[in-house]
Amino acid sequence: MCGIVGYIGKRKAYPILIKGLHRLEYRGYDSAGVALINPAGQLNIYKAKGKVSELEAYAADKDTDGCIGIAHTRWATHGEPNTVNAHPHYSESERLAIIHNGIIENYAVLKAVLQKEGYTFKSDTDTEVLVQLIEYTQLNRHVDLKTAVQLALQQVIGAYAIAVLDKDNPDTLIAARKGSPLVVGIGDDEYFLASDATPIVEYTDKVIYIEDEEVVTLKLRVEGLELKEVGELKVESNIDITTINNVTKTPEIKRLELSLSQLEKGGYPHFMLKEIFEQPRTLTDSMRGRVNVRQDNIALSGFIDNKERFLNAKRIIITACGTSWHAGLIAMYAIEEFAQIPVEVEYSSEFRYRKPVINKDDVVIAISQSGETADTLAAIQLAKEKGAFIFSICNVVGASIPRVSDSGCYTHVGPEIGVASTKAFTAQVVALTMLALCIGKEKCTMSKEQYLRIVRELGQIPDKIERVLGQNKRIADFAKTFTYAQNFIYLGRGYNFPVAMEGALKLKEISYIHAEGYPAAEMKHGPIALISQEMPVVVVAPHCGTYEKVVSNIQEIKARKGRVIAVVTEGDQLVSRIADYTIEIPATEECLTPLLTVIPLQLLAYHIAVVKGCDVDQPRNLAKSVTVE
Repeated sequence: MCGIVGYIGKRKAYPILIKGLHRLEYRGYDSAGVALINPAGQLNIYKAKGKVSELEAYAADKDTDGCIGIAHTRWATHGEPNTVNAHPHYSESERLAIIHNGIIENYAVLKAVLQKEGYTFKSDTDTEVLVQLIEYTQLNRHVDLKTAVQLALQQVIGAYAIAVLDKDNPDTLIAARKGSPLVVGIGDDEYFLASDATPIVEYTDKVIYIEDEEVVTLKLRVEGLELKEVGELKVESNIDITTINNVTKTPEIKRLELSLSQLEKGGYPHFMLKEIFEQPRTLTDSMRGRVNVRQDNIALSGFIDNKERFLNAKRIIITACGTSWHAGLIAMYAIEEFAQIPVEVEYSSEFRYRKPVINKDDVVIAISQSGETADTLAAIQLAKEKGAFIFSICNVVGASIPRVSDSGCYTHVGPEIGVASTKAFTAQVVALTMLALCIGKEKCTMSKEQYLRIVRELGQIPDKIERVLGQNKRIADFAKTFTYAQNFIYLGRGYNFPVAMEGALKLKEISYIHAEGYPAAEMKHGPIALISQEMPVVVVAPHCGTYEKVVSNIQEIKARKGRVIAVVTEGDQLVSRIADYTIEIPATEECLTPLLTVIPLQLLAYHIAVVKGCDVDQPRNLAKSVTVE
């Protein structure tokens, strides 16, 4: 939530900052702003409500000169989305400017103290309190800006990623983080700052991931400074990193595994559609080096290196939010079936607060696309304090969750720009399925025949997804029929009950149609009262498991004049005769059906939203990475 960009170097900062904001707009698009120090030493701030394009239009005739600047795209927490509440914020003297991602929980207390000291506030944000606190600290303690930032942050309760400019120090950019991501890119006599690597990849592949409670000071390169060796790479000696308590830290430079082409739409009208169609490739990438179909084997280094922790686990707890939670539910079915280990699936936001009973022989699996989800990060920190083994499944290399985990598995699907998760979900399901198979094989709780059959079938899934994607045009055609709907029900059983919930989530996220997912057998315990000609029902009904019972559910819906869209196995005759519309998937193992059944639901949601004129990549009120509670 919220996107931060910063630049200091020899180029004009404004074009770099605006391009960076566009790359980060999926993190927040309520408002946007930029602060620049021009060559005359003037600190200019320009802000606009709405998307980054609104900021560009507003700043078109303004002074955007300068080689140092910070910029922000906002997802509102404190204060409604408007120009006044947009970042950056000035300090009282307008000497300092700040941008901020996170929540300052004790801002009201700090604000009251500052108001007594004569400070006035223009916005309703917690962020303005922080910049005023930094200035107050600097003036009253007679310290430099870096020390003022350190001292101010010692008084803060909450999460933050900040960047600060001082017009009296036009060669310096200061940033800090706690609980919200921040990365520094190292270029040739220039530095980049961002919430994630997407704005940086165009300029450098060398980055430093800032850790919690670290403060980084970036200065323009001074001729004659020597370089310090750090690992294989070199660090400019004018990058200074300390903690808020002034403990010096040695930065560790990482190589970015990201290409510029991954951040473009590639001819698709939306990132979401591109990412849906990327899934055959991304799942192949996710399995590469792990699934060896020829040798009928799966090798996960995160499991191999920690085999005993899994084999001796009395319980596995999966914690996640949103779409990742649905992937965790599918994993519960697979792990309990293959490994015979009890599994609990927890919403991270509830788990962290309900005083859970956690034992040292528990394994906690955290799932997060971004690796920065605030509630999930807090949940695993709680579990780690109680001695549990933490295994994470994330997409973003170097993110906070994998860094604090004991082990894990990256999904390697590349950046997911569309706010509604698609390819990240299927990759999480693949990773969790591979883990379940590894445990089951080692525990001998599944037969060799079953293990080999599923491994071989897993290797066929990308090709089978291609076949499902071939129905895109037909799905787009009949999706137009359902734009009238105000409500949808999604039904599924077994492995496909979580898919029903995921399909409902996709629809409401991007089309703003209310939708709920239920176990099909639970329809008679309440939801059946809603069935009518105006209530479309999506039924996930592959020919496996409890197929006959799902058929009975469909007949009950049709008896009440409900309209049914069914996802069925190729060649299905029974459901195809009853349902109003059917979408076919190739036959596969029951545990792998979610990887196929979810694809039509992603496409259905996408096309309904497009016909309704919704912004599918940036749906209202949502942000890609929820880095605040």
